[in-house]
Amino acid sequence: MRVKYPQLVLRGINRPPNGLKLYSTSQNAFKPTPPPSAAPETTHFGFETVATEQKGSKVGAVFSSVASSYDTMNDLMSLGIHRLWKDHFVRSLDPGSTDKNQPWKILDIAGGTGDIAFRMLEHAEKIKGDRQSRVIISDINPDMLAEGRKRAKMTPGALERLDFVEANAEDLPMIEDNSIDLYTVAFGIRNFTNIPKALATAHRVLKPGGAFACLEFSHVSNPVFNAIYKRWSFSAIPLIGQLVAGDRDSYQYLVESIERFPSQPEFANLIRLAGFTTPEASSGSNWEDLNGGIACIHKGIKVD
Repeated sequence: MRVKYPQLVLRGINRPPNGLKLYSTSQNAFKPTPPPSAAPETTHFGFETVATEQKGSKVGAVFSSVASSYDTMNDLMSLGIHRLWKDHFVRSLDPGSTDKNQPWKILDIAGGTGDIAFRMLEHAEKIKGDRQSRVIISDINPDMLAEGRKRAKMTPGALERLDFVEANAEDLPMIEDNSIDLYTVAFGIRNFTNIPKALATAHRVLKPGGAFACLEFSHVSNPVFNAIYKRWSFSAIPLIGQLVAGDRDSYQYLVESIERFPSQPEFANLIRLAGFTTPEASSGSNWEDLNGGIACIHKGIKVD
């Protein structure tokens, strides 16, 4: 006599009562459903949202485009005042050593064209009598570095005190821990994909007592001036970029990147989170605004 068992239904599979085994001829009967693929990490490229892994190449394309007209680009972005800002920035750092046995080792990040490096070498020599201190110019963009090498050849005595390194500021594996006296970055950090990681790397490579110094476009504090400056930035600069350099898109990105950069208090906090102390400027804040905040100088000291 054959016994008919009641059919139990579990997730669409006919299952006999406990104690009896079920065998399937289908190889896919118990194949797990794959989890949904994770969405790619994103970041900003100006006002555009892009995959994090794409930002580096997009920024690289911008600076490859403007490398040969870098001074023109900064003239347009700052109405020509960037030259005065850079001079003031270097004077405020007072780079160079008065001890010939202890020359400084300076790292200039995103410094491909040498604008800051040349000024620091000149200051060290003229003010400190220092021709031993050296500057490592690091940039992720080979076209910017090529422009810097070309300028160095035309600057007497510069090449022998400069090293050029193509590298990502977020890692810098070729720079040893606790080996740098002064780390500078001018008009570059707002283009980094991961700013906190770059700041942590800056802290790693600096010696105890070493200084981090950043000059960057920032946020204007006066509402009326800010409205005028934004109108100039978003209306005039891309148009002039098109007329002067034949490249509207690059200049549009550069304007947008300023708008997306953290405010002065926010960036000062990022510096502290990386392990630095932020000295108080003469204004009483932890940064120094230039021309109402069009640009700003931030500093941090590594204390241990």
